[in-house]
Amino acid sequence: MAKADRFARIDDRRAELEDEYTAALIAALRTTASGKPGLFGHTSDARTGALIAPIVDNLNEIADAIDGARKQLAMPTYDLHLQFLASRGPVGPQAVGERKQAQAWLDRLAGTTGATR
Repeated sequence: MAKADRFARIDDRRAELEDEYTAALIAALRTTASGKPGLFGHTSDARTGALIAPIVDNLNEIADAIDGARKQLAMPTYDLHLQFLASRGPVGPQAVGERKQAQAWLDRLAGTTGATR
């Protein structure tokens, strides 16, 4: 019974962390959609990178904690964070801008979390 209780506590914490991650990501996406670039790292501007680094670092820290809990529960890696990481980095000249990319993410998340613009 104690083991089941421990797993239940870990799973509750995992769910809390996933909610925290989603809220932090939505906040960052809203800022980007409103015109502040950098979240997706489309340019190599050092100033913008330095401004956005604490936000990305926070998302990475939360995701690491989520993955630690998921590992203990024999669950797969947290997919939302993997998708976010995959969407970052330099892009070609035909790619949509960060504002549109952030809005597309918000629209997608609104369908799964009830988030609004």
